[in-house]
Amino acid sequence: MRIPLSVLDLAPIARGETVSSSIAASVALAQRAEEHGYRRVWYAEHHNMPTIASSATSVLISHVGAQTSSIRLGAGGVMLPNHSPLTIAEQFGTLEAMYPGRIDLGLGRAPGSDQNTMYALRRDPNSADTFPQDVLELQAYLAGKTRVPGVDAIPGRGTDVPLYVLGSSLFGAHLAAALGLPYAFASHFAPQALEAAVATYRSEFKPSAQLAEPYVIAGVNVIAADTTAQAQENLQAVRRNMAVGLFGRGRTFTDEEADLLLEQGAGQHVSSMFTYAAIGTAHEIGDYLEGFLKQADADELIVAHQSPTTEGRLRSVTLTAEALESVSA
Repeated sequence: MRIPLSVLDLAPIARGETVSSSIAASVALAQRAEEHGYRRVWYAEHHNMPTIASSATSVLISHVGAQTSSIRLGAGGVMLPNHSPLTIAEQFGTLEAMYPGRIDLGLGRAPGSDQNTMYALRRDPNSADTFPQDVLELQAYLAGKTRVPGVDAIPGRGTDVPLYVLGSSLFGAHLAAALGLPYAFASHFAPQALEAAVATYRSEFKPSAQLAEPYVIAGVNVIAADTTAQAQENLQAVRRNMAVGLFGRGRTFTDEEADLLLEQGAGQHVSSMFTYAAIGTAHEIGDYLEGFLKQADADELIVAHQSPTTEGRLRSVTLTAEALESVSA
């Protein structure tokens, strides 16, 4: 693949599907991505969301790792303020021991949930304030240079699992640059600050033991299909699902009701989230991603394949890879 490409798998639970079928779909998606030369698959920590099955991120990574052989797997990301740094060091140290050289650890500071869920997680409302210090503590555990006397991460100590800072604002850009870590921007759903954040990160970057030069991963939505009409049909289905997930308050909606929801204001929000989206045939996808890579000043793209069915996402993975085999970056 001429553009370094990875997959962000949101482990969606489609209408009428189960958590088990969603997890099976994630395995199939990772296997397809591995077959077609994608670099990595990441899973995001979300809680109390009936349409997402990746809340226990490290468990899902372990399951997928057992059924793949070479593709990198990781978190995109773990919401570190929900956990102690020691716990995450142990979890990802265990994963690294199981799948050596294949594990990434992306870190975010958002709750990944609402206020009631934050309570249920026993998360301190102020825990995000210590995110930079928690990243350093976690990094030290993984390097075998603990900052807490007498406490080591076992497993984890000395594994040096690579860390990535995730962000959708300038905060993450400043932090990733200061710590000399790779930076992944969530432009697949929060596009507004993409160019400013990447410019800030690159201008402020300080080399570290992990990384000599800045490295940017930018998120982008992709809906690739065999025809433009099919891609547009898939897009409308995805827009309905997103509107219901964001504004449906747990209700079940028909397609017609979801369309009304889009017309009543949800559509503007969903369209904003899809600011960066490649939609169409393989040729159209390839052209878009080549342009987006340059616009984002990114070293790698991480794709959220947003088709509404497992079959559609698998086809999108294949078509996108085939498109980039002939696209010069």
